[in-house]
Amino acid sequence: MSEYIKICEDALRAGGEVLLSWQGRIRAKEKGPRDLVTEADVASQEAIRKVLIGAFPCHDFLGEEDCNDSANPPGTTGLGASASGYRWIVDPLDGTTNYVHQFQNFAVSVALEHEGQIVVGGVYDPVLDHCYLAEAGKGAKLNGNFLNVSSCHQLEQSLMAVSFSANVKRDSREVLRFIEVLQCCQALRRLGSCALNLCYLAAGQLDGYFATSVKTWDVAAGMLIVNESGGIVTNIDGGPFDLWNPEFAAAATNSLQKQLISVLKRV
Repeated sequence: MSEYIKICEDALRAGGEVLLSWQGRIRAKEKGPRDLVTEADVASQEAIRKVLIGAFPCHDFLGEEDCNDSANPPGTTGLGASASGYRWIVDPLDGTTNYVHQFQNFAVSVALEHEGQIVVGGVYDPVLDHCYLAEAGKGAKLNGNFLNVSSCHQLEQSLMAVSFSANVKRDSREVLRFIEVLQCCQALRRLGSCALNLCYLAAGQLDGYFATSVKTWDVAAGMLIVNESGGIVTNIDGGPFDLWNPEFAAAATNSLQKQLISVLKRV
């Protein structure tokens, strides 16, 4: 295990410990329409920052709570955005609405970007003590055990997941895509944590997942975990995935991915 992935795990667990300690006594406030920010988000991010920057003081740090509502804050996009060459991309609480309602599906997400590529990623579910870790070219693991995606090849046999924006409109493309996929797959879930959805896909518990309203810090770690587990991730139209514009579809197998993209393109 590299030093980077070890520190990543330490940071994940530090953030998760904060979230568990705050749950049930948080005070939530509005971050945007039907979106929430809590004191726990900020406390978790500071705990994570302390671990990461304490270990690597020259590395850059991009945390969700530093960015307000911008998916692509100024200066974050592109190869030259990080002065050190290394940048930690952090979501201190993915699944905030679940967390506020004490629905136990939320996570901490930490990824390390090096010269434009994600090289380390981790997602931690503090409720179940499930720590998903991946290193580029070295596979992905859950609590030390290697992960593999499912062998599902047919959309009609698949269990899919989707994420909507917080203020989704009934006639939006997101809802129309949801309806199209719902008609073609075995079942479709909206669980509330992008990072965990990606990990469930990597673990073979989901067969596919698509979203157009998530942000870079939601997906940075999970995408590496999926790729290192044998999954396929593309843009929502089938083109190359763009971390800084994460409108994507992901699936366990190439054939399933092609079917999913075909259905999504109907809208």
